[in-house]
Amino acid sequence: MNLHEYQGKEILSSFGVRIQRGIVAHNHKEAVDAAKELTNETGTSWYVVKAQVHAGGRGKGGGVKLAKNLQEVESISNDIIGMMLVTPQTSAEGKKVNQVLICEDVYYPGESETEEYYMSVLLNRETGRNMIMYSTEGGMDIETVAEETPHLIFTEEIDPSLGLLAFQARKIAFNLGLSGGALKEMVKFVSALYTAYIKSDSSMFEINPVLKTSDNKIMAVDAKVTLDDSALYRHKDYAEMRDLREENPIEVEANAAGLNYVDLDGNVGCMVNGAGLAMGTMDLIKQSGGEPANFLDVGGTADAERVEKGFRIILKDPAVKAILVNIFGGIVRCDRVAQGIVDAYKNMGDAIQVPIIVRLQGTNAIEAKQLIDASGLPVHSVVEFQEAADKVQEVLA
Repeated sequence: MNLHEYQGKEILSSFGVRIQRGIVAHNHKEAVDAAKELTNETGTSWYVVKAQVHAGGRGKGGGVKLAKNLQEVESISNDIIGMMLVTPQTSAEGKKVNQVLICEDVYYPGESETEEYYMSVLLNRETGRNMIMYSTEGGMDIETVAEETPHLIFTEEIDPSLGLLAFQARKIAFNLGLSGGALKEMVKFVSALYTAYIKSDSSMFEINPVLKTSDNKIMAVDAKVTLDDSALYRHKDYAEMRDLREENPIEVEANAAGLNYVDLDGNVGCMVNGAGLAMGTMDLIKQSGGEPANFLDVGGTADAERVEKGFRIILKDPAVKAILVNIFGGIVRCDRVAQGIVDAYKNMGDAIQVPIIVRLQGTNAIEAKQLIDASGLPVHSVVEFQEAADKVQEVLA
């Protein structure tokens, strides 16, 4: 589950990570009130107005701007709220901005120059260990840094049985070129950040930039946080942070119905039971000249109601030109699935305007094929994988 910047910062702050303070506003009047409150709390006279959407690169799309007075806070917020923000991480259509974060100015002059760093905490799947990735090149796309200057990216792996050790936090601070008070601040920052990552059951924390202020404070100026959905039962307060406006509405509907659905860009809808079979089915579609339009796992109870719900969700995508149903009858009997398909097709009437190919294998597969063939419905029943591939190619031609 992805979080907004302000939500990620709330979690960081709760574990002792210093953050750039800010207040959320849903309209330009709230933005002005937030700026006044920040001035009272921090003394700041300049403000940063940040669009709150689930996408990086907001500044490049005009979603992050500096305001030097309250009038600019009002006008900039009014411009950003409601806009369709297009960034390198959104579609061409962009994402609608429903709220902004009014932040304090932390780039104030002082005894030293400000410095920006990159830091993230995530799982290294190759080693099965958590990893802190960091760089002196903060404020830039880490992908660009990795491509053009890979020697400026450092990693520190953490043994899960030991946790982050003190020498590792100091090593990170040294590699970032820090010394004195700034080094001590960075050691505290890294330790608190790792604790936040572990105790919040997150999949990723990305802070870009981590800022060394002119008076040697270390703080998170941004926060991109992804929580592990499977652990949300342990964090009811985090689960309430979910912003469904930022998610694909079809995926939200499927999730509410208990279906595992991921929207893709192709033209052939997939309905399967089991993630492994889903991956094989998508490969099959590609090999037959099509492109998967979705990943839809109906699970082990593919009855008429779930099949009908699956069809309706798949058909919400206007790009779908055919649907391939590929079910293995292990726990569930194939003939029950076949009856579910027939009942769902009849219930939906004229809603189904695309060819449907059905491959059922496993318990009572022969009876299932006979049931579909005898239904009189325009459903193509096949037995083998290659038959399914050939039929997909045929209906797309």
